[in-house]
Order: sequence, then C-alpha cells, then structure tokens
Amino acid sequence: MIAILRRALDSDVGYSFRTSPTAIVAAVIALICVVCALFANWIAPHNPFDLATLDLMNARLPPVWQEGGNPEFVLGTDDQGRDILSALMYGARISLAVGLASVVLSVVIGVTFGLLAGFLGGWIAAFLMRLCDVMLSFPPILIALLIAGVGRALFPNAHETLAFGVLIISITLAGWVQYARTVRGSTLVERSKEYVQAARVTGVAPLRIMGRHVLPNVMGPVLVLATIQVATAIITEATLSFLGVGAPPTSPSLGTLIRVGNDYLFSGEWWITIFPGLMLILIALSVNLLGDWLRDALNPRLR
Repeated sequence: MIAILRRALDSDVGYSFRTSPTAIVAAVIALICVVCALFANWIAPHNPFDLATLDLMNARLPPVWQEGGNPEFVLGTDDQGRDILSALMYGARISLAVGLASVVLSVVIGVTFGLLAGFLGGWIAAFLMRLCDVMLSFPPILIALLIAGVGRALFPNAHETLAFGVLIISITLAGWVQYARTVRGSTLVERSKEYVQAARVTGVAPLRIMGRHVLPNVMGPVLVLATIQVATAIITEATLSFLGVGAPPTSPSLGTLIRVGNDYLFSGEWWITIFPGLMLILIALSVNLLGDWLRDALNPRLR
C-alpha cells in the first residue's frame, strides 16, 4: 500500500497535486467532510434523530460563544432541540451518499449511450443524440422536480429507501446527458485511429473493442466531469430537499436543515440555517476545486 501511494505521488498527477496548494487545501476540506459524514455515529456528540434524546427545553439555543449558549451544543440547536453540529454530520452523510450514487449512475448510463452513439453511429446515434437534445431543452432542476414529484405521487407512503431511490433516479436522469455527449465526441475521434482499425481487421467484436480499447481512452474527460458533477448533484439534492421533495423529513439532509432554519432566519435564530448552508458551500467548493485541478492535471496543454 505504501509503495502504491509512493508511486502515485511520484507520477505526473501526483506531482501536480503536491505542487498545488489549492488542490491540497480542497482535498483536506473534502476529506474532513467525508470522514465526519462516514463516521458520524462515532464522531457526532449527539444523535439528532433519536427522538428519545431530544428535549424541547433545549430548542433554539444559540452557539456556545453567544449569550445563552450551552457548551453541550457548540453550534446551537434547532427548533426541536437537535444539536446543529451533529445534524450537520448526519445531514452531510445523506447529501454525499445521494450525490455520489446519482453521479455513478449518470456515468454508467451516459458512458454507455455515448459509446454506442459514437462507435456504432447510424440511427442509434441519431436517436440518442435527439434524446439528449430533448433533455437539454429542460433545466436539470425542473426534470429532477418533475420525476421526484411523480415518484412521490405514485408512492405516497413509500419507505425511506424507496424515497431515496426516487431522489437518486431524478438527479441521475437530469445529469447523464453531459457524459453521453462528452463520450460520443471522444469516441468519434478514437474510432478512426489505427489501433481500432487494427482490432477490426483482426475480427475483434465491436463490443469488445468499445469496452477494452476505446473506453479506457475516453475516461479522462469523464473523470473530470464526474468530479465536478458531484458538487452539482449535492446542490441539486439540497435544492430538492429545500423545496420539500427531496430527502424524507425523518432523515433530513443539508437541504432539509436549511429549509427548516429558513423559517427562523429573520427571528434571530440565524445559526439554524447558516451553518448547514456553510457546510454545503464547503463541500461543493472543495469538490469543484478538486475537479478544476484534475482537469489541469490530466491535460498537458493546461499545465
């Protein structure tokens, strides 16, 4: 493991990372957020979603540095007496899980359709690209709202797992188009190169050529786009939750926490919405900065 890490740091991408203070700071912030989200059960001082531990007498307590603050709740509490710091950790876990899952599904769908459209061409490419054009004619958040709303209407009493599934699918169907168009453009370039022509002459099956020869050479732009799209997916999930069609109230994400705190923003309890908002900004900004660095690191012309 140490040898693999050492080789990675000695590579061109590793050197680019070591010499980029912005990438290092963004990676540290993202790592802290991910660790706090993954290990919230052990790191968080309270379980904000355990109703047996909530006390309404602790509702809307300010942060510890303000008058009336309680050292037990460093960042204060919300309207139900939940610890804001603990709620941020648990909420970030939901936001990150939904964002990563939706991006993975978007990559799988988009890369598959892009490879088929770019390599096979013909009516398959025409149909898939017209489908992409139709999807791009609608704002992504509108598509996600429509799918999430229809899913909730069809399954009004759905279990939390099904509710999260609908949320992930709604974000996935709004985000696969960019991967499909990117991969199709790269595939059109790769399929005319000598190694693909040689594989065809030797009788290699088209699916094998796409999977073994073309796919590895078109994944560079996809990795950059996926890194940036993680932040976009997290923001989309937060937007849907803010509008009330995202994560279920029993397992609120950062967007749900922001929506709850928004009702108390102008009554003086600013911490209920400001801290979840700052957490969302930190996650999105760090991931975007890592995506920008990865784009420069993988493209020699931008170094």
